[in-house]
Amino acid sequence: MSILFLIVGNSGSGKDSLIKEVKKLYPNNLKELKIPIRVITRPPSPETEDFESIDEKSFLKLKNNGVFALSWHIYGLYYGIKKEIDNWLSNGHPVLINVSRKIIPLARKRYPNVKVIFVKVPFEITKKRLEERGRENKKLMKSRLKRARKNQDLPTADFVIDNSGDLEQTAKRLLNYMLSEINKNETKN
Repeated sequence: MSILFLIVGNSGSGKDSLIKEVKKLYPNNLKELKIPIRVITRPPSPETEDFESIDEKSFLKLKNNGVFALSWHIYGLYYGIKKEIDNWLSNGHPVLINVSRKIIPLARKRYPNVKVIFVKVPFEITKKRLEERGRENKKLMKSRLKRARKNQDLPTADFVIDNSGDLEQTAKRLLNYMLSEINKNETKN
């Protein structure tokens, strides 16, 4: 069983940007790094985040039919990760997913080899990024900022990375951590 990397951090911490950069830098001589597309009950938009838009009724139907390996509800939205990750992991592929920290305990119970990566960004940078992306209405923005201020650390994370500087350099540090864990896992098995 390969490693399930869960990347968590406040809204605006740059998780999706980091994931895209790590995917670009990932060595092509290793088992492919798999990054599932999240299913989200949010209208489609031409933003940086790649996701499958779905309405709430359809999402709940999929959830009740056992389509998701992991799912959660936050900020009035449902998020799901399809069970394709189970096949990828059992076939030796490392998997990297942007998730809510709410799902970590369940993921650690379900999967024997989980590594949690916390993307840390100073609050002022988070605030600026959220304002610049302009995706949230005022109420949702306030909620995300309140949560970001409260959650500046994640003591249970396996790895913490600061994403307030150069994206490529940060992605290289994250990739080095992931490759180190993949190497340890292969040596162990």
